[in-house]
Amino acid sequence: MKIAFVCDWLTGMRGGERCLEAACELYPDADIFTLVHFPGSVSQKIESHKIHTSYIQNLPRKKKFRQYLSLFPHAIQQFDLSGYDCVLSFSHCVAKGVKVPKGITHICYCHTPMRYAWYMRDEYLSKFNGIKKRIAEIMLDCLKNWDRRTTSKVTHFIANSKNTQNRIKQSYNRDSVVIYPPVDCYRFTLSDKDESYYLIVSALVPYKRIDIAIQAFSKCNQKLVMVGNGPELTHLKSIASSNIYFVDNADDNAVVEYMRKCRALIFPGEEDFGIVPLEAQACGKPVIAFGKGGILETVVGIDQTASINVCPTGLFYYEQTPQALKEAVLTFENRLDKFDPEKCRHNALKFDRSVFMRVLQAYIKNITGTRGKL
Repeated sequence: MKIAFVCDWLTGMRGGERCLEAACELYPDADIFTLVHFPGSVSQKIESHKIHTSYIQNLPRKKKFRQYLSLFPHAIQQFDLSGYDCVLSFSHCVAKGVKVPKGITHICYCHTPMRYAWYMRDEYLSKFNGIKKRIAEIMLDCLKNWDRRTTSKVTHFIANSKNTQNRIKQSYNRDSVVIYPPVDCYRFTLSDKDESYYLIVSALVPYKRIDIAIQAFSKCNQKLVMVGNGPELTHLKSIASSNIYFVDNADDNAVVEYMRKCRALIFPGEEDFGIVPLEAQACGKPVIAFGKGGILETVVGIDQTASINVCPTGLFYYEQTPQALKEAVLTFENRLDKFDPEKCRHNALKFDRSVFMRVLQAYIKNITGTRGKL
């Protein structure tokens, strides 16, 4: 069976790319179709596949490809997928809207319905004023309508969490199955080291709400290490105090070491799923997180007032403000002895990469009616 993978873009290794990477291992002969590819930005396992890019790849200022958002729907629909028996799209933006020939199975592994169009509209529009804001509103209306129309072209939906499953139902009125993303638990090894710093590992984009963590730690004496890069880097550095350290060029091995030596991971945003908290738990590290979204499925959390009668792997706070996060960190400091590294790792193992690969392959075989290795 000849299979094609479709994804939004390949510009770095984050959670969505980890899903694609595992699928590439399952199906080493699959071709990949994507809007933009920065060679060398993703793993060798992905790079070894034949990668087809759209015309967005050749436009000026390619590094700022998101400025061409209004062109994404047209660009993704220009790929020729004739000759394939199955298409598996990994979508958080427009990948699910790819044109698939009639009669071909199209499975969409949905990280989220398009954030800009459905439930983060206000955050996106906050960057604009006046006529630019009105133009952006019209563009988002068009994207939302297009996204809704292309839903019918997907034969089967997979959600990356129950949280996303609910959003798929609300946005598209479609049912889905949940297959949690892969966590490479055997790369993130158990550690009891504590070098007295808190850690964030994240793309530096607005919806991650890293600004909340920067403001919270600027008001306390705890050390924060910020690992990541993105368009918000300059702004975040400008508001950070001297106890906050930025690492914007860490490779995969360095990220593992930062996790192994931290006291806890800070997770201030609302994510559809979130692989990073599970990677931290695989290292035996607890997570301090805003208690909303996919984190509720991946962390055994307590809040700041509840008595501890479970084996927690994290602590939740419920107001997305610097003060609430600061108070959560202080509470965590007083409860350090309640968090067991082995319990944290045991929780992460339920989401291991091997589980994802086994379940995904079984699902595709069942849907396509194939037998044996595809």
